[in-house]
Amino acid sequence: MKFKEILKITGAPIILASLCCLSPVLLVLLGVSTVSFASSLADTLYGEYKWIFRGIGILFLLIFLISYFWKKEKICNLSEAIRKRNVILNTILITGILGVVGYIFFLYVVVHYTGVWLDLWK
Repeated sequence: MKFKEILKITGAPIILASLCCLSPVLLVLLGVSTVSFASSLADTLYGEYKWIFRGIGILFLLIFLISYFWKKEKICNLSEAIRKRNVILNTILITGILGVVGYIFFLYVVVHYTGVWLDLWK
């Protein structure tokens, strides 16, 4: 499995899981909302709904993994899955680790410091 394929699988779920804090930043950058509204929206979304966004990210990661196994690896039935179980387990492990590390880096470094730069939070 190539690094580019791993990024294709994990990229969108990382963005979707980070939308609790990314959406207020995007609203301010697009000029749609004020900083005070975006700050209160970020507090609400991250404080009360962060697990919903994380769950959506995990769900989309599973969907993208199933799609990858179905289309690229041609694993369509249980006998093929048993024969290629090492490929499946290694891919799930690699994408899971990269998904978690990517989520932590993107949300707590990129989005956080962009929000600090925009004075959304301190």
